[in-house]
Amino acid sequence: MKSLVLKDLYNIGHNAKTMLFILAVLAVAFIPTSGASGYIFISAVLCGMMIVTTFAFDDQSKWTRYAMIMPLSKKDLVAAKFVVLAIFCTIGTLLGLALSAVGMFIAEKGPLDFAAIGELLFLALAAWAVSFIIGGMAILLVLRYGAEKGRVLLLVSFLIPASVCFGVYQLLVLLGVVMTDRLIFGLLCGSPAIAFLWCYVMYQISCRIFARQEL
Repeated sequence: MKSLVLKDLYNIGHNAKTMLFILAVLAVAFIPTSGASGYIFISAVLCGMMIVTTFAFDDQSKWTRYAMIMPLSKKDLVAAKFVVLAIFCTIGTLLGLALSAVGMFIAEKGPLDFAAIGELLFLALAAWAVSFIIGGMAILLVLRYGAEKGRVLLLVSFLIPASVCFGVYQLLVLLGVVMTDRLIFGLLCGSPAIAFLWCYVMYQISCRIFARQEL
């Protein structure tokens, strides 16, 4: 498992400078105009979506066929992708948090107060969960349809979780549940647990899809 994770991290390392440059440009564009909240989410999701790039690298090098002659199972390969996804989401969230803090420090010309720091940390938690959910959907779709359709899959990876969330919201409204600030706050605090549950389901489905494929 460790070697599979390190393989993807090493491969994606070649794109690290490009991603840092993109995040820096977006920070300059978004933070002064839209604030730190949107930027943290953008940073986390962009880094999380690099998981699709790792599949493209695997396809180019015929890695998966080679891996199957080693003492590795298909479940190991899928599990490693989810671990790498979690690492990408964490890196993206931390970068977004750091650049947002720097941007707010410059904009306010002074250190942030505890309320601003707490808000940033809370947003970073929710951003990590959102990027993990979208990335988990992306892994399933790439295993099903291939990395060649990456750009289309990125959009679908966002739309499906968004549609599920909207459907749950509509169901709660029909049941008469009032979406109070306290309830929304509780849901956001529990978002990492929701993300882990979602990705566990995505992992199980992905393993079944991958198991049926002939390499």
